[in-house]
Amino acid sequence: MLLFNPISTPFTLKPTAHHHNHHRNLTVFSQIQPIPIPITTTNLSISDESLRSKGFNLHRTITDLNLDHLNSIFVAVGFPRRDTEKIQIALENTDSLLWIEYEKTKRPVAFARATGDGVFNAIIWDVVVDPNFQGIGLGKAVMEKLVTELLRKGITNIALYSEPRVLGFYRPLGFVADPDGIRGMVYSRRKNKK
Repeated sequence: MLLFNPISTPFTLKPTAHHHNHHRNLTVFSQIQPIPIPITTTNLSISDESLRSKGFNLHRTITDLNLDHLNSIFVAVGFPRRDTEKIQIALENTDSLLWIEYEKTKRPVAFARATGDGVFNAIIWDVVVDPNFQGIGLGKAVMEKLVTELLRKGITNIALYSEPRVLGFYRPLGFVADPDGIRGMVYSRRKNKK
């Protein structure tokens, strides 16, 4: 699990005391609190206008999102194929999401979402970019915009799960693994062997 590290981000934040919250068997770490200064889109590497000029449309709702096409991206990046009805339920229970559509095909090419309590904690899930569109900044764009949206809501405990092979992508975006020795845990149905 990676945790958002405010020290290395371009956002205006102020450190506070360390605080641990337990939510759904996960330990979440916080050391920041937003300063009441508006976070602007000037902190973003790719503006919405720049995306549009390159033939991409940014969406913040599931309206017009074809779940079969999204599922195809999940499979293309190595996620298991998912039941689209379950994807629909997951997205309906998502607090924030962003997806980028390629204008020529009207298909999603990048996606990320966050769930949480809407006040203190959020976990980012399902960050994917179609392999045909990787390397042009779309993943960075959805992550920057999603983190900015969460920070605007005052949510500062931001975590995500990542495969080891893509940790390098998240570090420059302000995420760190296990700050101060904090470890995440997940529930497992396997019985512990003694």
